Parts: sequence; C-alpha cells; structure tokens
Amino acid sequence: AHAQSYLPGMKGLQITVGMADGVHWNDNTDFAYHIGAAYSVYTKNANRWVIGGEYLHKKYDYKDMQIPVEQFTAEGGYYLKFLSDRRKTFFLSLGLSALAWYEPSNRFIYGGALTLELEAYLTDRIALLVNARERALFGSDIGKFHTQVSLGLKFIIN
Repeated sequence: AHAQSYLPGMKGLQITVGMADGVHWNDNTDFAYHIGAAYSVYTKNANRWVIGGEYLHKKYDYKDMQIPVEQFTAEGGYYLKFLSDRRKTFFLSLGLSALAWYEPSNRFIYGGALTLELEAYLTDRIALLVNARERALFGSDIGKFHTQVSLGLKFIIN
C-alpha cells in the first residue's frame, strides 16, 4: 500500500459518519450525528483539495419534548499533510474549509471548519479515515460551533 499513496493527481471518494457535540447514547439527550461524502484531488507535496457535502441532525430538549434540527452544508477546502510514517501508510493532515448551504429553520448558513484527519491505507485503493473537526456556522439557531468526531472510508478511483 505504501507505494501508491498520496501521488499528485490521485483522486478519491470518501464517506464519513460520526457523532457531533459529544457522545450521547441515551434517547433522552441532545443526540447529534452527521453523515458526509467528499471528493479529493491530491497535489504536489501530498496535500489535497476537498469538495463535498454533509448532513447534520441534532435534537434539542425543549420542555418535555425533543425538537429535531437539521443542517445541510457544502464544503470546499484544502488539507495540508504534516506527518506521515516512513512506509507512507499513515498520514496526518490539517484541513481548513469554507462551509455554506441550508438550514430549514433559517435558510442560508455559512462559516468554516478546521479538521484534523488521520488517513491509514488498508490497501492500495482503500483508506480508513478518523477525524476530529470543529465547525463554526453563522446564521444558525442551533449553535455556532459543532465539534465532530468521525470514522470513514476513502476509495481511490484512479
């Protein structure tokens, strides 16, 4: 796997799922999860451009009920690789992204995200992703900041 990872021009599709704003397993809490998909293009120096979309669902307690709230965001960003192992199977990247799109209660939302991502190649064409992300969104009533922890898979398509 180490011979074919992070080559300039390489492209990948990824899917991630995870928890947002803390880990809550009980239905009586403000449970939040997110699902995302993205397309990556690798550049020289093992960095990459990322474009994708994400869905976030969160429940808020209000009196004796829970109110579900959703966000749909589009992302465009750049991820800078800053650490890798000698065999080129594990990579740590720091990403900065612009976010914008739609929240049913407020319509347009905008902001950004800072992401720390570990990419571990399982085969030449499949990588395991583990990431932590802080999103800052303005124009939203469900909070300006959301901390996310995710697992995912990336499939190299060329």
